Amino acid sequence: MGDNETFDGGCDCRAVRYRLHARPLFVHCCHCRWCQRETGSAFVINALIETARVEGLAGPVDIVDTPSASGQGQRIARCPTCRIAVWSHYGGSPQLSFVRVGTLDNPDAFPPDIHIYTSTKQPWFQ
Repeated sequence: MGDNETFDGGCDCRAVRYRLHARPLFVHCCHCRWCQRETGSAFVINALIETARVEGLAGPVDIVDTPSASGQGQRIARCPTCRIAVWSHYGGSPQLSFVRVGTLDNPDAFPPDIHIYTSTKQPWFQ
């Protein structure tokens, strides 16, 4: 795996497409109740990467400001058509992007390195 690896992704309707120009710094699986509510699932898997290494290939994104447990908020980038969340920025830090691993063309490439907020995980999750 060389330095020139790229990883493409996008939303369901393909109006938004992006490319990662590096492997993520790390990948976390977040089990907090905020992520559970925002995704409608038991957790979210985020690939943390420098924003400068995320290239937009197609379509603009809508930025949706949402509250967060920290009180600093989260800015979620969503497709304006199908509304899929493709990445976000937490706590007013636009230098880092939290890319939704499930939006990558090959999400299998980035399993979680760590599980966080496991104190609020769903009790059936092992």
